[in-house]
Amino acid sequence: MRIVTYNVNGLRSAMTKGFTDWLSTDPADVICLQEIKAHRENVDFAQFDKLGYQHFWYPAQKKGYSGVAILTKINPDHVQYGNGYMQSDAEGRVIRADFGNITLINAYFPSGTTGNERQAYKYQWLDEFYGYLQLLRETRPNLVVAGDYNIAHKPIDIHNPVSNKDSSGFLPEERAWMTRLFESGFADTFRHFHPEPDQYSWWSFRANARNNNKGWRIDYINVTSPLQNRLADANIWQQVKHSDHCPVYLQLKEI
Repeated sequence: MRIVTYNVNGLRSAMTKGFTDWLSTDPADVICLQEIKAHRENVDFAQFDKLGYQHFWYPAQKKGYSGVAILTKINPDHVQYGNGYMQSDAEGRVIRADFGNITLINAYFPSGTTGNERQAYKYQWLDEFYGYLQLLRETRPNLVVAGDYNIAHKPIDIHNPVSNKDSSGFLPEERAWMTRLFESGFADTFRHFHPEPDQYSWWSFRANARNNNKGWRIDYINVTSPLQNRLADANIWQQVKHSDHCPVYLQLKEI
């Protein structure tokens, strides 16, 4: 199974920048999109049909905001919309798809960059999501959690950790949450294959940050321990440019 996670920062915008052409190259079997900022009826989804992708949408109630979707060439056994928390579900932040004994979670974590109120909600959401994952693991132990986490975990994951030490997305409490997640039995699949620095998945639109590779690694595909022996490949596709993020890739071996 080949999986991609990609924050497209507006699906309709990405489609004007060549997203569908990229999709036609068959980059993955399952593609998890975040920040789609659109409802299904407002997108020319026939383009996805022609390429053989089924598509499952969970937009935010607020138009032009947030939202997640899954495009897949593999038929899911079950799709679940939301994680049961009212505000998270209203913002379209979590969609789940089961493929045999594998459960894929596509999540768009909140950002706290707009102020204290959203930062407080981010902490609330992180606690709720952690509990959701731990409960789900009791019946579905093979979890893949893909998405825009809006957290750079370690100094290696951000271009300037010193100047960003007080920035949302690199705050001690957020980074501690990531550590807790990994200590609970999740693996950082990209770091499993790539210990090297300067590997980022998001860049600010300001100051020519992308061309200078002054970015953050905030997009992840993490898996629970039972899937670690199935890791075949992982990558960050920095050359793919339809958004201020780029796709992150994982390949799982068949058993």
